[in-house]
Amino acid sequence: MVIGANGGIGSALCRHWLNDPAVDEVVAVSRSAAGVLTANPRLRELTTDHTEESIAAAVSRVLADGGLARVVIAIGTLHADDYQPEKSLDALRMQAMAEVYRVNCVLPMLWVAALGRALRRSPDTRIAVLSARVGSITDNRLGGWYSYRSSKAALNMGLRSAAIELARRARGLKLIAYHPGTVDSALSKPFQKNLEPGQLLTPQYSATRLAELMDEHPPDGQLSYLAWDGQSIPW
Repeated sequence: MVIGANGGIGSALCRHWLNDPAVDEVVAVSRSAAGVLTANPRLRELTTDHTEESIAAAVSRVLADGGLARVVIAIGTLHADDYQPEKSLDALRMQAMAEVYRVNCVLPMLWVAALGRALRRSPDTRIAVLSARVGSITDNRLGGWYSYRSSKAALNMGLRSAAIELARRARGLKLIAYHPGTVDSALSKPFQKNLEPGQLLTPQYSATRLAELMDEHPPDGQLSYLAWDGQSIPW
């Protein structure tokens, strides 16, 4: 199940798993049915407006037909027409900050909550949520990007609390906070010109690495904070 299936990494993950004959079905969840994926008999598309009712309904519909082996929550925001990453405290605006927190922290946690309730008896479901290295408090040496950094740090804390709870109540679930690297997507497009050669990753490569890391990390009662290269990121 890929939530945010119309994004760069989300659509690449769907394609990756559809190309794997061992995968029975891929559920692609997005806000619009007019997606970027081509028709496939093993592809199931669902739409959601990310309200609590819509999230609960989507999870219920998917699990009515069986369990889930892998879930990726690939939703997030960095910029839009009316906001950009803040370079200084003077740039902070309440409305923009609230929207970044809503998309980057609140919505993923609502999905985790719904999945946690529904998958308590799952023997092995691995859930990855797109985080970011800039959500690391220890690794913050440059400052700036206030809303994005702090929303990802808040997401990491929420996932950490969820992992502790789920270790008691749903021991078959594994949570991963994933830093995909700087991926060639709409999210990073305005910030690519100053990258070093080789630093920009394709969505396909980052998605493949995430799928591999999910295979390598079984349920252990812990939240793993991992980069695309498999290295753990300090909190």
